[in-house]
Amino acid sequence: MAERSSSLTPDPRIRSLPGAEVRRRFVDFFAQRGHEVVPSASLIPAGDQTLLFTNSGMVQFKDVLTGVEKRGYKRAVDYQRVLRVAGKHNDFEEVGRTTRHNTMFEMLGNWSFGDYFKREAIQFAWEFLTRDLGLPGERLAATTYTTDEVAWDIWHDEIGLPSERMARWGDVDAGDDSNFWRMAETGPCGPCSEIHFDRGAHLSEGPHCVPDHAENCPRWLEIWNLVFMEFDQRPEGRVRLPFTSVDTGMSLERLTSVVQQVPSNFDTDLFAPIHERMRELLGHDPAAFEVERFSYQVIADHSRAVTFLIGDGVMPSNEGRGYVLRRILRRAVRHGRLLGRREPFLAQTASVVIETMSDAYPHLADARDKILEVARREEEQFARTLEAGTRHLEAALADLVRSGATIELERRVGRRVEDLPPEAPVLDGEVAFRLHDTYGFPYDLTVELAAEYGVGVDQPGFEEALNEQRARSRAGTKGDLSKHAQQQQIYQAALARGETQFLGYETTTTPATVRAILRDGLEMEELASVGPTDAEAEVILDRSPFYAEGGGQIGDRGVIAGLTQAEAAASKWTAAFDGEGNTALRIGEREPDTQFRVLDTQRPVPGLIVHRGRLRGHLRVGQPVLAVVDAGRRSRTMRNHTATHLLHRALRNMVGESARQAGSLVAPESLRFDYPFDRALTAGERRQIEDEVRGIVRENRPVSPSTMTMAEAVESGADAFFDEKYGETVRTVRVEGYSHELCGGTHCSQTGQIGSFLITGERSIGSGMRRIEAVTGDGADALVNERLEQLERVTHAAGAQSPAGAIERVTELQARIRQLEARLKAGAAGGPDRPGELARTAESVDGTQFLAYAAPFDSMEELKAYARDVRGVLGEGVIALALEADEPQLFVTVSPELVGRGISAGVLVQAGAPVIEGRGGGRPEMAQARGTRRDRIPSALEAIRLALSAQLDS
Repeated sequence: MAERSSSLTPDPRIRSLPGAEVRRRFVDFFAQRGHEVVPSASLIPAGDQTLLFTNSGMVQFKDVLTGVEKRGYKRAVDYQRVLRVAGKHNDFEEVGRTTRHNTMFEMLGNWSFGDYFKREAIQFAWEFLTRDLGLPGERLAATTYTTDEVAWDIWHDEIGLPSERMARWGDVDAGDDSNFWRMAETGPCGPCSEIHFDRGAHLSEGPHCVPDHAENCPRWLEIWNLVFMEFDQRPEGRVRLPFTSVDTGMSLERLTSVVQQVPSNFDTDLFAPIHERMRELLGHDPAAFEVERFSYQVIADHSRAVTFLIGDGVMPSNEGRGYVLRRILRRAVRHGRLLGRREPFLAQTASVVIETMSDAYPHLADARDKILEVARREEEQFARTLEAGTRHLEAALADLVRSGATIELERRVGRRVEDLPPEAPVLDGEVAFRLHDTYGFPYDLTVELAAEYGVGVDQPGFEEALNEQRARSRAGTKGDLSKHAQQQQIYQAALARGETQFLGYETTTTPATVRAILRDGLEMEELASVGPTDAEAEVILDRSPFYAEGGGQIGDRGVIAGLTQAEAAASKWTAAFDGEGNTALRIGEREPDTQFRVLDTQRPVPGLIVHRGRLRGHLRVGQPVLAVVDAGRRSRTMRNHTATHLLHRALRNMVGESARQAGSLVAPESLRFDYPFDRALTAGERRQIEDEVRGIVRENRPVSPSTMTMAEAVESGADAFFDEKYGETVRTVRVEGYSHELCGGTHCSQTGQIGSFLITGERSIGSGMRRIEAVTGDGADALVNERLEQLERVTHAAGAQSPAGAIERVTELQARIRQLEARLKAGAAGGPDRPGELARTAESVDGTQFLAYAAPFDSMEELKAYARDVRGVLGEGVIALALEADEPQLFVTVSPELVGRGISAGVLVQAGAPVIEGRGGGRPEMAQARGTRRDRIPSALEAIRLALSAQLDS
């Protein structure tokens, strides 16, 4: 059983609020106090090699806190998705067992970068908790770092907390990190002050029960950590930061449990819908749920983590981030089996996560199909591994019994290996390795299963067998979760030999010298490809024309070719790129034997440009090379970057100066631009913005970069982009008479080089945040040609003579469809044989019966009853019915035989719902949706038919 505190006594002074409302109030509170609302960053840290995942709200602000990066604001507020399953902050083993721990959770945070400090941070926190949320002040307590007299005095003298509700903790120099926070082994850090909520004196377990960092007592729940950033932890020790800052973190899940007055995070409305879906699948009543709470909590937590990880682009694998995802997903699957669920279920729980979280995280809805497919496929694959591995493990445990060991026949689900007595029997490490190596059974799952039977696992024996296998295969592993920190040290060592001189503003090619070669976390003196296989590596040069990803602009691609001394002096070359990373390069009369195809360029630490790609031939440190950027790809990227500046200015001219950039992506194919705004742009506004940008393009205005101090840039009115890195000296880009921005990216020299500009989309990406997507140049030309071809096909399909006539013709066809539907409805009222008559009209979709029908049923109950009647006549097949009303509804039912073949009503209804501008979902057997566009019902039914065909083909 999972840890669960006794019931709480309701406090009538605390008003229950939904978790989404708590999130909104937090953001609004600080926005009203001059804090910039910053979107949540990905779970994959951008450009930070020290972390596997974003494990706190401060990750995206790390360089701001150290002064390396400058932002256009000094106060910020955000809600940040974080994952704590690796490294310094790892809650994986506690999930499900305790009421307080989660793998993926939301961190609410407010930030000060050299602005306010301890006094304001404490006062803001007290005001939000006691005034905006209405928590009684006498139920709050605070801790401070042992030597932090300033924070203590503010709490005691200004806020008025009595000494008995305060505690001092921590001595970082003596190894006690309590009330001293740092993100990782290195980076910004400082003393902190934690706010705890008193859940009731009846939960006290004795004199030791005080608000402390260890969380040893269920009475006190830590809800908010106010970190006062003063230091930078470096390998050689702590040094003072250039300015003091505030970094606060508060778990939305914990705070919601307080506001909703429930015993645990898992009882809040952030998790309850997932529990409810699992109860539906299992047929469990509330009593059964409580008995199996541990497994339910594991599944609910891990379903959220899996959904967000896949949504952020992580795919299951046997190393790094993909291994962590696989480990989380497999643990959830095993607990589903413990509950008796043999069929796949993770796609259904992930659907609930998407439905409940996509308002705050719209990218989940965008990636819905991918998330569900990856979860379903991985679960099905692991189900076979789990069954086979469990059988072999239980056989090995039986061998222990035969050898005289005493093993508990009744498994205790949730028992940890740490809880086993010293005399517990131990499973041989060779057995654990064989399960891992032969059957793909994860070691940590072997440990968990064995512990439930009261058996330990010989970890040294397992590791010895694993190391022997690695030695035999001459291969290490990338699965070590400390690899990122080690890689960072290698980059710092390379940087110590000198920065990479960036020449990409002036040229796309330059002779250079190899300064370092990195492969598999090691620095090498030389590297050679073997046979026809290219060698993956990272190459660092003394100078480079390659632009490293930054400021929203992706990194350059191209080639680095090895030269002889004579070739280095002659420097006559030609190159052609195919857009796929391949190149035909000739230096003089020959093709170089050594070519390093650059597939990406990054700047993992300031001052260092790292070229990532594949080597054919032989490369060594100190070798002269020719670095050549794919100029065509760079040109397309430059067009999109300059167009982003024009779009930024045109947008602000249209809707106001507050619509400033909050994120961007500049790629060769397209651009996207994020900005704060509370509504969608109208069609007229979109056209006006396009027209204004196109006008500046046609005027062919000069684009002029310049370098100046930050103070000069601010004085001249330059705008700052969201993700750029700024130092004391900055680069600005001015479009004559139109825009002026701080930007380190590459740009056109004249706006006319952009060629064309076309907005392809504008949508919400979160509360108060919008995104515009656009294309330029040949990308815009290609899109226009594609749309013209589509219009010609529509014109032909409608039987019209011209595109103008197609509109009238489609209107006529729609009217005719309505007439036919009315006749069908009239026929339906003629007698009881109608379901049978309708069943005979079913069409065949790849050999499967499909029936679509729309009518103004009196209710959904009537529609469902009608579907049952039709099913009785039709038998096997898919039935899609629509209720014609001002708020139309779709209903899809799939026969059991087809469900067994992988056809899902939930997936089918998801194809039709957007057509009627609605949302929906359901089970594989049955699903429904509600929308707003009655006139689009025929198109929605057609979309369902096409989705069925796609499922049958897959």
